[in-house]
Amino acid sequence: MEYILINSYPNYVEAHIARGVLEEEGIHCWLRDENTVTIDPILTNAVGGIKLMVEKSQAQRAANLLADLRKEHKASVACPQCGSHNIEQVSTPRKAINWLSSLLTFFLGDYAMAIDKVNHCFDCGHEFPGEKEPGD
Repeated sequence: MEYILINSYPNYVEAHIARGVLEEEGIHCWLRDENTVTIDPILTNAVGGIKLMVEKSQAQRAANLLADLRKEHKASVACPQCGSHNIEQVSTPRKAINWLSSLLTFFLGDYAMAIDKVNHCFDCGHEFPGEKEPGD
């Protein structure tokens, strides 16, 4: 069987959710570089994140399922100011904790620091608290 890259994820939580959705639909898939990213998160960008590999013959169906999953997630979050669903979770430079964690990471080396994230509305520019990731 030949497997191809269908998507990549910055952390194991998102990767496992996507893999679980695909496996539930009977699509053969696996996660590449999961151990590297999980053990040393600093290497996430260097290795390109956790890669979701899908059997080539099922790639189109998998892409459609993942697109539906993204749409469903976007529809579940609305901007409290304008009601738009054009929202993404981003790290914000406006919070002091993000600056502090950047400085500590710079001076202390390989320590992964928590970055505070907010939901950003791309229609009105409003930022509001993001969802807590599982395990936070």
